[in-house]
Amino acid sequence: MKKIIFSLLFLFSATFIFAQSDKKDDQIIEDSKDAKAAFLKDDPDMQDFFDTSYGYIILPNVGKGGLGVGGASGNGVAFEGGKMIGFARMTQITIGFQAGGQAYSEVVFFEDKEAFDRFKENKIEMSAQVSAVAAASGASLNAKYVDGVAVFTRTKGGLMYEASVGGQQFKFREN
Repeated sequence: MKKIIFSLLFLFSATFIFAQSDKKDDQIIEDSKDAKAAFLKDDPDMQDFFDTSYGYIILPNVGKGGLGVGGASGNGVAFEGGKMIGFARMTQITIGFQAGGQAYSEVVFFEDKEAFDRFKENKIEMSAQVSAVAAASGASLNAKYVDGVAVFTRTKGGLMYEASVGGQQFKFREN
């Protein structure tokens, strides 16, 4: 009898945990759709990046904060050839002059299969020479790939003063 009760409790808790995870994934997918629409509203020319990149990730809700030492993190959706293939998690640690907090969305475009495969193998780490372009009308027209990667951000709120050095790291999870 104890085995049956234990098995039922385990089954219930596993189902609950997976249901919560699925619900979170569904919310990330919906937020990513909204973020893409907002990026394209700010800069309709960015559609060219969505159409021609080998793959991209959309991180709709990134939180960033710091006082001397800072960090950022966010979850998003990964697309290859325009089709959703999984999820992405970004983390960042920064050291330097910084104070405040900020919320933003980020899109990372991968120019070719090699760059996208580095991301999927968790080998992508943004270096100092990769800088983000703030989404605004026409901003994407002059944006260029650096080491096969182009990054766009869109501020959602907050205020952050920063002169820091640090890199973003990504983790990929298949759908």
